[in-house]
Amino acid sequence: MIRTLLIFGTRPEAIKLAPLSYELRADGRFEPRVCVTAQHRQLLDQVLNIFGITPDYDLELMRPDQSLYDITAEGLRRLEPVLRREAPDLVIVQGDATSAFVGALAAFYQQIPLAHVEAGLRTGNLWRPYPEEANRILTDHLARWCFAPTEHARQNLLREGIPDERIWVSGNTAIDALRWALSHQEEPESRSRQENRPERRLILVTGHRRESFGPELEQICLALRDLSRRNPSLEIVYPLHPNPNVRRPVHRLLGGLERVRLIEPLDYLAFVRLMSAAELILTDSGGIQEEAPFLGVPVLVLRRETERVEALTAGAARLVGTEREQIVRQTELLLNDPQLYRRMAEAPSPYGDGQASRRIARALASTL
Repeated sequence: MIRTLLIFGTRPEAIKLAPLSYELRADGRFEPRVCVTAQHRQLLDQVLNIFGITPDYDLELMRPDQSLYDITAEGLRRLEPVLRREAPDLVIVQGDATSAFVGALAAFYQQIPLAHVEAGLRTGNLWRPYPEEANRILTDHLARWCFAPTEHARQNLLREGIPDERIWVSGNTAIDALRWALSHQEEPESRSRQENRPERRLILVTGHRRESFGPELEQICLALRDLSRRNPSLEIVYPLHPNPNVRRPVHRLLGGLERVRLIEPLDYLAFVRLMSAAELILTDSGGIQEEAPFLGVPVLVLRRETERVEALTAGAARLVGTEREQIVRQTELLLNDPQLYRRMAEAPSPYGDGQASRRIARALASTL
C-alpha cells in the first residue's frame, strides 16, 4: 500500500482534490489520508460535506484577519507532527493557495516525495496573482511529480528547467469534479440563451483576488452598477466571499441596487446550477475559467493577467481587466452581438475530459 497524504485548506483545493481522493481510495494500491489546514473554514466545510470527505487531520488555521505570515508559520508548525506521525510515502497538494505551498515545504523539510496537481500555471508576473504566482512556482520546483493540466502548462515547466520525466499532462481535475456535480444535480436549470432574447438575462459575478483589493475592486463594482442601470433586462448575482476586504466595498457600492443580488457563498452543487443558468460570467476566479467553457458559458476575466490562457486561445474567455469603462464595454458588446456570443459559448473546452484523477493515480502507481 502506498501511504498518501493529501493536504489542502481552501474551497478550490477541496473541489479539485475530491475526485482524486475518490480515485485513490478506489485503487487498491493506495492508502489515502486527508489533512485539511482549514485556511478557509466555512467554504471548505461546504465542499467536504458535499463530497462526503471526513478529514483525518484538521489543523484549524482559520483566524479573523489572519495574515500570510500567520497561515504560513502556523501551518508549518502544525503539519510537522502530522507528517512525523503518518510518515507517508508521498504528499499531494493542489494549485497555488498558501496551504499548498506550506504543505509542499513541510514535505520537503521531511524529505517526503511531493506530487503537485495543477502544475505549470503562470502569468509571468510575480505580483499577479499575489501570492499565488510565487506559491505555484516554488511548489513546482519542490515536486517530484508535476501534473500539468495542459500542454501549455507543461511547456512552462520545461522552460523553467524542470525535467520532462517529472511532468505529466493529466487534464484538470476541476472537470472531473464538475462532471461529478452535474451527475448529482436533482433539477438542473437550463441556461437562458442569447439567441432566444429572454426577458431575464442572468450575469454571474465573482471577485476575491487579493491584488484587486481597494481601487480595482471598486472599479469592478462601479462597472456592475453601470451595467445594471443601463440594461434593465439584466439580473446580476454576486455571491460574496467572506473576506471583509471584499464584502465592505461591494455592499457600499452595490447594496440595495435593483437587479443586483448580493448573496452568501453557495455550496458547490448550488453554484454549479447557478453557473449553468448564467448567460455570462464575470470573474477573477481561476476555477471558473476552467469550468465555464465546459458548460458553454462565456467568461469575461476581471484581471490584468491570467494563467489560464488556454481559455483565451480557445475563444471561450476574454481578458477585460479591472477598469470600469472597459468592463461595461466588453460586457455590452458580448450581450448585444449574437454571433460573438455564439462563438464563445460554442468554443471547445481546453481543460480535459474529466479523467485527470485516473491518469494521476496511474502515473503515481507506475512510478512508485
